[in-house]
Amino acid sequence: MMRNVEIKAKIRNLQGIVSKAKQLSKSDGEFIKQDDIFFKVPQGRLKLRTYENKAADLIFYNRPDGDGPKLSEYQICKFEEGSQISSLLSQALGVKGQVKKDRLLFLVGQTRVHIDHVEDLGDYMELEVVLSEDQTLEQGQEIAEKLMAELGVEKSDLISGAYMDLLLK
Repeated sequence: MMRNVEIKAKIRNLQGIVSKAKQLSKSDGEFIKQDDIFFKVPQGRLKLRTYENKAADLIFYNRPDGDGPKLSEYQICKFEEGSQISSLLSQALGVKGQVKKDRLLFLVGQTRVHIDHVEDLGDYMELEVVLSEDQTLEQGQEIAEKLMAELGVEKSDLISGAYMDLLLK
């Protein structure tokens, strides 16, 4: 399985964090529309992420729900067109819910910085420090905490769980 250290936070100042992410990544970022369908599974989380071009990623992951930097282990299976697998998984497993978002993606070193506008929730930021095989959780947490500080993210802004959890509340 692949691993990353992840945090999610509510955004207080959208323009400020986008500006800082542009500076740190030395780019304007990449705009991505995503439609995630979460399926009912006995452990972990399983979602089908569909893009505007109809391509899709089936993503299974395990991650604790605490706030702050946490380890996520995941696997991804890619599909050129996601509607058939979506229908099949919906019938076989049942749908837990759906998350639609507009994402601005920035790459800062080995970290994916996501600035997300989540339908029915608002604006959030997510960091994913993609770990190499020889990196420890602690090393990933250090990178995440340093980047949080550079982006101006406060510990009080951190959220636990996934967007799906927030929508279900």
